[in-house]
Amino acid sequence: MKKILLLGLAVIFLAACEKQKQQYFSESPEIETVKVGIKAYETQDWTTWKANFADTAKIYHNTIKGITPDEDLEDIQEMISNLSSYKFDEKETFIEMVIDKDDETWVNYWSVWKGKLAANNQELTIPVHLTMQFINGKIVKEYGYWDSAPMVMAFQEIASAKMEETTENQ
Repeated sequence: MKKILLLGLAVIFLAACEKQKQQYFSESPEIETVKVGIKAYETQDWTTWKANFADTAKIYHNTIKGITPDEDLEDIQEMISNLSSYKFDEKETFIEMVIDKDDETWVNYWSVWKGKLAANNQELTIPVHLTMQFINGKIVKEYGYWDSAPMVMAFQEIASAKMEETTENQ
């Protein structure tokens, strides 16, 4: 009985000493890919930006309907055409990589996006969260969440002012 108890304790001790698989990372090739993609977005290097995505990638920004990187790029370019400048605040940025229980690799990106409207120099500050799933070093899914209301309202104000100006000039 004593031997069984000692054997049981030894098994428990060895199991407790087993090294756990690392699941959280602050540095990884995938994190570097995200940093390169953010820099490419800020400098409008669309070739580099698009190279981070798999051919079958789907992007879900504030929606449950996925679009392709090409479709997302069209939306981005339309939006930034109304800006004189934009960037993410490096001081307000946090990035981590997680390998989840299903062995999927995800990179989470939290930051604050700042942009200036070309029409009136109004500055917009919007907190952003992106989470990207990677397979073989490429983004296969990207989810993005932010409050788009400040930008929508600013664009509506600009459109209203233009309409009012047009009406006055007639």
